Amino acid sequence: MESIKYESKRRGHVAANDESTEAGGHGEIRVVDYIAATLAQHGVRHVFGVGGANIEDLYDALHHCGGAIRGIVAKHEFSAATMADGYARAGNRLGVVAATSGGGMTNLVSGLAEAYASRVPVLALVGQPPTGLWGHGAFQDSSGRAGSMDARQLLSAVSRFCARVDDPATITELLAAALEAAQAGVAGPAVLLLPKDVQQAVLKAPRPVVSAPRSDTAEQAVRCRAAEALRLAAGSVLIIAGEGVAGAEARGELSALAATLGAWVAVAPDAKDVYDNHDPRFVGVAGIMGSPTVADCARRASAFLVVGSRMPMMARGGLDQALASKPVVCVNAEPPFLTGEHVVHVPGHLRAELAALHSLLPGRARDCPPHPGPRPLPTPSPAGLRPALSDTVAAIAAALPEDAHVFVDAGNAGAAAIHLLPAPARGRFVVAVGMGGMGYTFGAGIGAAFATGQRTYVLAGDGSFFMHGMELHTAVEYDIPVTYVILNNNAHAMCLTREQLYYAGDYSYSLFAHADIAAGIAAMFPRLNATRAETADQLRDALLETNSSGSPAFVCVDLDPNEIPPFAPFLATAPSSKEKKTAHEDRPVSVG
Repeated sequence: MESIKYESKRRGHVAANDESTEAGGHGEIRVVDYIAATLAQHGVRHVFGVGGANIEDLYDALHHCGGAIRGIVAKHEFSAATMADGYARAGNRLGVVAATSGGGMTNLVSGLAEAYASRVPVLALVGQPPTGLWGHGAFQDSSGRAGSMDARQLLSAVSRFCARVDDPATITELLAAALEAAQAGVAGPAVLLLPKDVQQAVLKAPRPVVSAPRSDTAEQAVRCRAAEALRLAAGSVLIIAGEGVAGAEARGELSALAATLGAWVAVAPDAKDVYDNHDPRFVGVAGIMGSPTVADCARRASAFLVVGSRMPMMARGGLDQALASKPVVCVNAEPPFLTGEHVVHVPGHLRAELAALHSLLPGRARDCPPHPGPRPLPTPSPAGLRPALSDTVAAIAAALPEDAHVFVDAGNAGAAAIHLLPAPARGRFVVAVGMGGMGYTFGAGIGAAFATGQRTYVLAGDGSFFMHGMELHTAVEYDIPVTYVILNNNAHAMCLTREQLYYAGDYSYSLFAHADIAAGIAAMFPRLNATRAETADQLRDALLETNSSGSPAFVCVDLDPNEIPPFAPFLATAPSSKEKKTAHEDRPVSVG
């Protein structure tokens, strides 16, 4: 056990790491101290959250755990949850979020829903009023008694495991179960509801021990069937790789299998970083924000190998006909959103299963069939004075360090980054398409920077900034290397585009008055490097300047709200630039 000393004048006792607490022995320890020690042994080094009366004892335990874990205070519980999410994704480890009762608890829901949909291992520790007050009018009572809301029922909907710890003696069993559920083959959030009196309770407990996550093994017969389908199609296989490859740290196994099969490799929209974007086999992003090259290869392929993805609509858009008519092997813990006898599902631990499949195939590498490389979707050029999305993304690409992490938010600007921005060679490229919650990246980028210490780029629109952009204060407070790039088109641009394409086009609820966001941020945070770029070249130069610093930075660039992003459903409906008429075409475009 790590050398952790528990002491507090308020507790009236000291539980040191002496002989009584060694393996096999028991010592007195508060519930919250037991939780902190177990998390430290599990490799957790940061806990993200917002304080409050019913979670303050946990923060006290973090303070007294000998520096093993650092508590990071966010501005909002949604962002604290996304920090834990980004920490887990970038660091390939468990993310932990702590929140108090009432509004603090309910603010977690959207963040946990993203982690649930994207299968990210997150543990949520949620304070509750003392047990003796349940059903008696306690402030923020969520016991489900006497007409109060039921926290367990609410959070069970966005978690793999949710338990209320109403007896201190059950913490050892329930914490172990929560940790295992969060990191199981189908990962996701686990929630422990912790009443204040239970957190403070003292129990006799053995040395905290964490069970290793279990992994299931697929039947050899299924592997052999999958390998045979791939062997027969070798030389014309299209691999579509999802984010599960990153979670399983299986990039090497994927690359080796692609070489043996002579396969083309495409990636899902949330998985640009799982395969080298400059490799000759790479054909681009699959789905509704994808490259036409992927659809061409899908038509030419004799079989598909889906790895680390269930092939949701965002990844399979435009490929449904090919996926329904050709053999599909899916290596993933969960079955794909594809049915039929032509689909072979190989469950189990992804990295091990890829290695096993590789061992069943002929060993020599082969070249993939020729292809034109990832081609961008043709998009209308904007007629306004502002930089085009394509030029803006190119400027970001020119400045992006090879070991940076990239977190892309929802919206038109996000769609352009997914489609056009190559993933860094040695960093994560994360897109929250599980639930698509705007503002996810502001906290997630912070979590990633804490997990790795590497420069993290956050790409978000002004709509997302106005929702959760003040999490920038947390980056400034802790002086961490996060670069926020705000693509400001003065609109909820995806909603604006839908108004123009699918409705009358004679109104807009989604267009904003111009705001000079960079000037406001510069005034608010005088020591922050905050810049407004008017051209793509200025954007590139500003980003290059920030890369050498270990501190946060903020760059804002104005874009045209009328530009159609590389999003296939929009492009199929959009008129040509000459025909296009908008509800605000007579409104002056402010560029300064």
